[in-house]
Amino acid sequence: MWIQENMELNEKLEILADAAKYDVSCTSSGSERRGKPGQLGNAVKAGICHSFSADGRCISLLKILFTNQCVYDCRYCINRRSNDVRRAAFTPEEVCRLTVEFYRRNYIEGLFLSSGVLESPDHTMDLLFQTLWKLRCEYGFNGYIHVKAIPGADPELIRMTGLLADRMSVNLELPTSEGLRMLAPSKSRSRILAPMRQIQRGIAAGKQEIVPRKGFRSFVPAGQSTQMIVGATRDSDFQLLAVAEALYRNYEMKRVFYSAFVRVNDDSLLPALPGGPPLLREHRLYQADWLMRFYGFRADELLTEDRPNFNLFLDPKCDWALRNMNRFPIEVNTADYAELLRVPGIGVRSARRIIAARRGSRLDFPDLKKMGVVLKRAAFFLTCGGRMMYPVRMDADAVAARLVGEEQRRAWDIEHRDAYRQMSMFDDGFLNPAPAPEDAGSVLSGQM
Repeated sequence: MWIQENMELNEKLEILADAAKYDVSCTSSGSERRGKPGQLGNAVKAGICHSFSADGRCISLLKILFTNQCVYDCRYCINRRSNDVRRAAFTPEEVCRLTVEFYRRNYIEGLFLSSGVLESPDHTMDLLFQTLWKLRCEYGFNGYIHVKAIPGADPELIRMTGLLADRMSVNLELPTSEGLRMLAPSKSRSRILAPMRQIQRGIAAGKQEIVPRKGFRSFVPAGQSTQMIVGATRDSDFQLLAVAEALYRNYEMKRVFYSAFVRVNDDSLLPALPGGPPLLREHRLYQADWLMRFYGFRADELLTEDRPNFNLFLDPKCDWALRNMNRFPIEVNTADYAELLRVPGIGVRSARRIIAARRGSRLDFPDLKKMGVVLKRAAFFLTCGGRMMYPVRMDADAVAARLVGEEQRRAWDIEHRDAYRQMSMFDDGFLNPAPAPEDAGSVLSGQM
């Protein structure tokens, strides 16, 4: 189906904002750039609003596709070439107008711009570059911009676009080459990894400049990210996590995002998913990803080829602790920082507080609670002064019986949420009630 002509701008916005809802590579800026006289907006870390829809997607950015027309026929994609859907395309000028007007009305703090492949990768990347150039140079927009790099596009186009963007991303889509060949035969692993490597090298080169050249912008200062689809193929959690670990290590990825597969096309090669999108599995991958990035875990500690999928009844940190009961309990007054981070219920902040506080006095369980330790989990793996909080038998089955009840409730909440409705800029009536203060605190502190 071809792009409709003479379409009103609000019609295009409705189509292309909805078409962007399955792309989750959207997060807070990570940039530090203050406002400038004569320019609009900024990208300081506090300038990106951390507002999330019910499914956890960040909605502080205007998240749109430049076009949903695409030359590719990926089987999992709603915008695949063979689908009979309404097609639309912005012009660079229209994207600029929308971004600036939404910003002035305080709806957004920046732009997230992706696109289907219109005519060719080079043509599409050129349109994205023109859009960013107009926003920065003609409209003076100094706010946060996240843009997609199109695999197969001219490296020079990617370089010029990267000098105008804060963050770039290239979606890996599926963790294995076999999966890509089956569901996205027009794409290849090598074409996807090539712009990732270019962006990595460009960021590294920019960091080596001791004094930035006057009049020149840093190349992708907020780093790059990618996304993988969870559940479209038979790839295990271990395969997904091992690929993510390799991307962090070899491509210095800022974030790897995981998107639960939603069956939007009727295709014999796609899984049926009678229970709906694998949201709990996506959630476990995010938890494990957090453990790798901030807690020092490796993928092969959390999963193995013999045990390739996560326990859906326990979070990955609790599951690891139960499989390594010989390492517990540890004494909170003597354990080092790395040991404390391995305890369920102790996060990065609370571990640092423990290290600092015990220099002046010996700690007990009430002290740990004040520091933000989640004792409902940590109590089974800690001693204070050689004493445990509860008289519990220290074996995996006994401790698991105490932990599973809380996790089952959380799992039910995740599986039954309204997960794939895109938030409207003008209507938030469907949102769930605000979380309790203690729940919000535990999310912000990163305690697992």
